[in-house]
Amino acid sequence: MSYLNWNLIWPILIVILSNTFYNICMKSMPSDVNPFGALMVTYLVAAIISAIIFVYAVGPSNVVFELSKINWTSIILAIAVVGLEVGYVFVYRAGWAVSTASVVANIGLACVLIGVGYLLYRENVSLNQIIGIIVCMAGLILINI
Repeated sequence: MSYLNWNLIWPILIVILSNTFYNICMKSMPSDVNPFGALMVTYLVAAIISAIIFVYAVGPSNVVFELSKINWTSIILAIAVVGLEVGYVFVYRAGWAVSTASVVANIGLACVLIGVGYLLYRENVSLNQIIGIIVCMAGLILINI
């Protein structure tokens, strides 16, 4: 796999940029704002933006057909997204630093997803990945002491 392939680079750049703004916004959310009200506004704006891009991308005549392809994953994803969003609100309200909260969450996530990949998708787990998990766990301890 070539790491200089633009098709591999631009999506990661979007994730990094979006995640940067995401964490800044979550950390900057006023503490007296109800997180579910703020998320409601967030999702309404996101829904409007997504709807506009969706209709433009598939064309108005294909909207119903494209929506008919959606399955249970969209519902579970919505539940997961709400958990993720409200989790970060409470993480920052609990006093986590913006410089460590995301690092700790993402390292923990990476370690869990290695197991998920193995159990659900039969992905190989290499010795390097196992060593990486151990190193990540040590890093989590060092970050939080």
